[in-house]
Amino acid sequence: MNYYELKFTYESPIEATIISDVLASELGEIGFESFTEDEDGLLAYVSDQLYNVKALQDKLNEFPLENVTIRYTEQLVESKDWNEEWEKNYFKPIRIGNDCIIRASFHEPEPGYTYNIIIDPKMAFGTGNHETTYLMISEMLKLDLEGKDLLDMGCGTAVLAILAKMKHANKVVGIDIDEWAYNNALENTRLNHTEDIQIALGGAEQIPAFGTFDIVFANINRNILLNDINRYVGCMKPGATLFMSGFYTEDISAIQAECERNGLKFISHAEKNNWVAVETQKP
Repeated sequence: MNYYELKFTYESPIEATIISDVLASELGEIGFESFTEDEDGLLAYVSDQLYNVKALQDKLNEFPLENVTIRYTEQLVESKDWNEEWEKNYFKPIRIGNDCIIRASFHEPEPGYTYNIIIDPKMAFGTGNHETTYLMISEMLKLDLEGKDLLDMGCGTAVLAILAKMKHANKVVGIDIDEWAYNNALENTRLNHTEDIQIALGGAEQIPAFGTFDIVFANINRNILLNDINRYVGCMKPGATLFMSGFYTEDISAIQAECERNGLKFISHAEKNNWVAVETQKP
């Protein structure tokens, strides 16, 4: 498969890494599959079959951060060994305190972490996910998951589902609508010897097939979360907790309002570089 490589640069008083994370999240909604930050901005990749110039222009015209001018150039990149590109140029280990490290199989092991998760990201892991992944893992590390049933909605690489199994959760289910992410999640569960995680391809309509849960993690984006909160509530046991991420600080009020409309109690939120994770609870 051939890809377009788009190089984005910015003029803005806002820190470039924040702009890159927001831009990657926006581009992910229109088919872009991977992102690499460089010193000037962001490299973004989309298959030639999915590249839509009008959709891109619409995203740039409606960019959610103010005082940002974005320019880009594009080039067609012929099919190559994308795994080799990741290894050489992009994926770096992610460390969350002294508790958890997420690394690829091509990284050297680092001793001393309680949870050592191997993720071979391929095209399913992007820069825009790092802040939200960090936030959600930080929340999960605080929890006692012994014997709990957990849903990882929008599981991507399945890193949250894998960590849940490592923390001795009982039933763990991961669901993602993207076929590439689905296949990558299956591979990563095998790499971490957590094959008893159930992985499903699809959206929130898949949830009822897996019963109810004590804890739900949903790391997706604002619009999908707002649309699907009612479905999450439907699969939550009494007293269950819902953690959500994939949106910005300015979206908290809309997320909180929809949660309260569906009978959820808003507990708290955490922030990292304008990204947010919220905790809510079902009575």
